[in-house]
Amino acid sequence: MSSTISKGRIQSTLRHFLDNEASGGIILMFVAALAIATANSPMADAYFQILHVYIGPLSIQHWINDALMAAFFLLVGLEIKREMLDGQLSSWSRRILPGAAAAGGMAFPALFYVYFNWNDPSSLKGWAIPTATDIAFALGVLSLFGKRVPASLKIFLAALAIIDDLGAVIVIAIFYTADLNLLALSGAAIVVGNLIIFNRMGVKALWPYLVLGAVLWILVFSSGIHATLAGVLLALTIPLKLTPGIPEATHAESPLHKLEHHLHKPVAFAIVPIFGFANAGVSFAGVSMSVITEPLTMGVAAGLLLGKLVGVLGTVAILVNLKLAELPAKASWGQMAGLALLCGIGFTMSLFIGLLAFNDPNVQDHVKIGILLGSLTSGVIGAVLLTAFGRRSET
Repeated sequence: MSSTISKGRIQSTLRHFLDNEASGGIILMFVAALAIATANSPMADAYFQILHVYIGPLSIQHWINDALMAAFFLLVGLEIKREMLDGQLSSWSRRILPGAAAAGGMAFPALFYVYFNWNDPSSLKGWAIPTATDIAFALGVLSLFGKRVPASLKIFLAALAIIDDLGAVIVIAIFYTADLNLLALSGAAIVVGNLIIFNRMGVKALWPYLVLGAVLWILVFSSGIHATLAGVLLALTIPLKLTPGIPEATHAESPLHKLEHHLHKPVAFAIVPIFGFANAGVSFAGVSMSVITEPLTMGVAAGLLLGKLVGVLGTVAILVNLKLAELPAKASWGQMAGLALLCGIGFTMSLFIGLLAFNDPNVQDHVKIGILLGSLTSGVIGAVLLTAFGRRSET
């Protein structure tokens, strides 16, 4: 009897963990630490060699970064569309504060990076690396504070990060695209056109979208645009409502909600951790202070730490003082500063952009060190501020 109860409790605890939106961030923290430990252990050679083993036309690392991450971008696209049409970003009054904060939180990190790398044209193409916020990591840290952080701040962070993701997708599409294959690009456009026709016709089944989505991935991969953007394009064509023109349709049963529900756990608990493990590993053998103080490394770290703080907090302060917006309900300025620092945790998307910006493994290692340094410092200081001001708000 007791063993049955114990087993039930274990299952209940596991289910609660898997259903918690921040759990993916907690797993990602563990996986990142594991990757770094592996890359600096006797297993380092095997770790790096396995990633470069080819399966068909691509190496394992490329299958992870180009194919598996397409599912991540598909989920990002679904979340963006849902929030824009039927969620926290469905009206301009809801978009203005997180939207402006996200814009400031992308512009200032880029400026900090450019400041440190102005004299090195080859490094300037990494300007977008510190502009991204890792929503899973940031929400994972924020969740540790429970009720000491108002729910409005969590909603604000989620909305900001979603808009930030949209900005990152646009940046990747415009600035990190290789030479274009116009024939493949034309084929991709035709596929997107057919997906839009399915949407307009009210096709409810998911399989036609997913079949064409696979074709779209192949064409986008061949076109020179990064293949993961096929996931975003596919997401934007998935219907949100069952029946077009009927606003009372049950949204929970829409194709978009169904696909988002099915993707959430595989992406959060498998795909993103696999990406993190494959790409966070950086060897510190031979790394000296000179590497940490190099302009590229400092630009990434300062962009994440200082750029996000100045961009997010400064933009919010301007809008609030101009009475164009209000602070999230029950939130203090100290908590907003802590949240702005959490936006400097740029792990997943920053790593992704860094891999697109630079091909040299040594340069990629410097990028990773900058990302880890900036993200860790941002997370720790942000957590300290949220702890201090969280306690004050309780008394």
